[in-house]
Amino acid sequence: MLVKTKHFGEIDLADDKVLTFENGIMGFEDCKRYAILFNNENEERPLISWLQSLDEPALALPIINPLSVKNDYDPVVEDGLLAKLGELTDENVAVFVTLTIPPDITKMTSNLKAPFVINADTRKGCQVVVDNTDYPVKFPVYEQFRKMKEAKGDDNVC
Repeated sequence: MLVKTKHFGEIDLADDKVLTFENGIMGFEDCKRYAILFNNENEERPLISWLQSLDEPALALPIINPLSVKNDYDPVVEDGLLAKLGELTDENVAVFVTLTIPPDITKMTSNLKAPFVINADTRKGCQVVVDNTDYPVKFPVYEQFRKMKEAKGDDNVC
């Protein structure tokens, strides 16, 4: 299927890449269909991907695996919130959090309070608010990225 996007232009997307968020996501409840896109020449998934709405071309949120910014991330989520996704296993569950990237990238944050949970088998997803009180909406991530890049010998943070 051909999909128009603001940031990636028109892309040809396989039907099996479409994710359905039955309740939409916070602030965009009417947008139900999404795909995870990444802008990378090779097939390797980069650190940051994009949750692209297929219903609204201008809606694309930068997302990241929360373990990349907080290696002990272990959210507490009510089972009932995830029931509509189907049976979740270690093999089929994917969890992402959004990034906010302001002009001053040293102020970059990640929302650990409201992750996206996706069942890769059913291609259903939802956004939940976790019960953990120690997971903020604005968790600073710049230093973590800097340390990761430094360990790889890369001078660029993003």
